[in-house]
Amino acid sequence: MNPASTDPQTATAQTQLPRPEEIQELVRTGLSACGVDFDSLLSAESSGTLPVRSPITGQTLGHLPGDTPDSVSRKIAAAQAAFEQWREVPAPVRGRVVQRWGRLLTEHKEELAGLVTVEAGKTPSEAAGEVQEMIDICELALGQSRQLYGKTLPSERPGHRLMETWHPLGVVGVISAFNFPVAVYSWNTALALVCGDTVVWKPSELSTLSAIGASALLRRAAEEQGAPADLATVLVGDRGIGELLVDDPRIALLSATGSVRMGREVGPRVAQRFGRSLLELGGNNAAIVAPSADLDLALRGVVFAAAGTAGQRCTTLRRLIVHSDIAEELTERIVAAYRTLSIGSPTAEGVLVGPLINEAGFRKMQESLEAAVAQGGEVLCGGGRVLAEAAPEAYYVEPAVVRMPGQTPIVEEETFAPILYVMEYTDFDAGVELNNAVPQGLSSAVFTSDLAEAERFIATSDTGIANVNIGTSGAEIGGAFGGNKETGGGRESGTDSWQAYMRQATNTINYSGELPLAQGVEFI
Repeated sequence: MNPASTDPQTATAQTQLPRPEEIQELVRTGLSACGVDFDSLLSAESSGTLPVRSPITGQTLGHLPGDTPDSVSRKIAAAQAAFEQWREVPAPVRGRVVQRWGRLLTEHKEELAGLVTVEAGKTPSEAAGEVQEMIDICELALGQSRQLYGKTLPSERPGHRLMETWHPLGVVGVISAFNFPVAVYSWNTALALVCGDTVVWKPSELSTLSAIGASALLRRAAEEQGAPADLATVLVGDRGIGELLVDDPRIALLSATGSVRMGREVGPRVAQRFGRSLLELGGNNAAIVAPSADLDLALRGVVFAAAGTAGQRCTTLRRLIVHSDIAEELTERIVAAYRTLSIGSPTAEGVLVGPLINEAGFRKMQESLEAAVAQGGEVLCGGGRVLAEAAPEAYYVEPAVVRMPGQTPIVEEETFAPILYVMEYTDFDAGVELNNAVPQGLSSAVFTSDLAEAERFIATSDTGIANVNIGTSGAEIGGAFGGNKETGGGRESGTDSWQAYMRQATNTINYSGELPLAQGVEFI
């Protein structure tokens, strides 16, 4: 099978695409709800500006004026000045800004989700779910504003108190990716703000309108609560603008989401200036399906995790490791399910799989499928482009299922597209070894009814997220999000993630009237 061929039996393509004016109206409505005027923001001019494109039709919606090195420097300076004020505000009072932001997001959830749909190609349900993540992290951060707690420790010296305290860090730089154009920003920003930091955000150049809308709502919340005007700032531009954040010593923490390649460049550059970095990089996630698994449950979990968002999630399921006793049955059921997936514009009712972000994503998918076949793989379904005549500048594809003979080089790579590699195992520990046998370490799952297998999996899977009887995607706000190995090791969102946005101090208070030294040292 030619991986790039179109098989009409693979999936159902919905040919109804929105007209250009319908896309523009979605953008106009979304921006207006956030307090941004469409006509004054976007222009038809292209010289020296950033094009704004929708993957739904491939059309260019307009152009945005971009930042320059001088404007970036001024914005960082303004954020630094705002930090000097913001750090003095009590944390529970800082929490009121985030609380108000969450309420504004709730009021305008549908409109902001519309911007996400237009720019990222997500279905309305997925886009609304992303905005709900923003609302959820605001709620969590509000509670966290009253719990920035340290510890009191026993001192070996009488009349002494030993403790740890946490203090605001500084200006936080955020670089986010197109696939979650607003949620990841909120994970960082809601916590950074209650911790006493200010934020400068460089969103993906592929999803800038969503960023402008979300930022406008935050600016309104800050204004209503009497917070500094430059609490949070957006930068508009390409990679070069993001690099200015990477190298600026005024950025105390750089939180960057993107590819492993990006992380290899960003991490050392930030470290060279002794800054902090929080990296969320590639995911090449696997699920093990054991003989005792509920196959109906596994089927639903696998199909959404592998095909949802057209495979453009960092937690997308890319490798399925199935016990040989059930591999044929489960694979056939997955292929049958894929044939029922509705592909097309996410604005059309009933569509489950929207477009890839651009042509580069499509080309990479084709290259990966060709490599898989060359390495002994068999494409069981999907892989072809659909709707090319209706939308020649948009890239809709059929999610692919590929049977692989085992671990091969292509399986160890992350392709940001809907390709599911299926491999077999016979011994559970060998299945876990396959799960771990990639450089990335973000998310993993096991489907089993065997308690011992579930516990062994949690103990031995080397990913930052390890699930039982649920897919690899769909993380909740309360848990820390992040991975290991080449995924970067960062943690965002829940549990103790707030500590990344603060500096820690160990304090000793002597109320004894004497001056004993630690470890029994004597000095006269």
